[in-house]
Amino acid sequence: MARINLEQLKTFMSVVRLGGVRKASHALNVTQPAATARIKNLEDTLAVKLFERTSTGLKLTKRGEMLLIYAEQFEHLSEMVEENICAPEGVENHLRIGASETITQCWLPAFVSALHEKYPKLAIEINVDISVNLRESLLNREIDLAILLGGISEYTVDNVELPGFELAWYASSQEPTPEEGDPALIRTKPVITYSRNTRPYRELKNGLLERFGPGVAMFPSSSLSACFRLVEAGLGVGALPEALGHSFVAQGKLRRFDPGWTPSPLMFSVSYRGDPRSYLAEAAGKLALEVAEKYDADQNT
Repeated sequence: MARINLEQLKTFMSVVRLGGVRKASHALNVTQPAATARIKNLEDTLAVKLFERTSTGLKLTKRGEMLLIYAEQFEHLSEMVEENICAPEGVENHLRIGASETITQCWLPAFVSALHEKYPKLAIEINVDISVNLRESLLNREIDLAILLGGISEYTVDNVELPGFELAWYASSQEPTPEEGDPALIRTKPVITYSRNTRPYRELKNGLLERFGPGVAMFPSSSLSACFRLVEAGLGVGALPEALGHSFVAQGKLRRFDPGWTPSPLMFSVSYRGDPRSYLAEAAGKLALEVAEKYDADQNT
């Protein structure tokens, strides 16, 4: 009998967990015909049928259910060997990271550099998106690690809270300076902020409505760098991350002002699936926390 290989078992488990070959092939970064061939070769090797096709999709046969139990045990053993036996410099793997743009513009480069230093053979893929999409990507196993606003309330996901980002109000350096606590700029200029389907947009919208009434115009953007550039051009004002705004202030492009209220800090987490456990994602999450804490300490020195 031909030998079962690891790729076949990984593909089998991905098909079971994701509910189909197409999703599994995407998660494994292989073509759909390649994933289908792995399943067929596995069935030929075992001389059994592992799946039955029903009107609602693929369903495990009795033999398939038995194989899943053994495959999960093998997966756990493989993780333990790689974690406890393999030296970090020998780990050859693929890590897909999803990150919010705020993180991308702050400490993500230092995080990727730290990963490369610890795992020189690790292949890293970066996806920058808004938090709601990153959440879905992690739950659908399209990414292995998500650095996003808030945590993910799902029993299979582990969340590590990261240092927050204080927000500050910015206006073009060409705008007249109002008195402290004067909301005139907010009443006369659009507030440039994060895109509509994000938590910062919703919280800012509610805060502005509560404090300044319904007359405040909002200009959402999916690009944080564009927000700063629009404020710099005098097209609006913005409550934006202080960690990124200080360089614009130092260059004389923006200035801070105080309308009497500032939104709460942006709180991020690094999230990864705990079931099934991936020691690499877990180790990367801990490293992300170390890099984020160092960045935060440097900002506050």
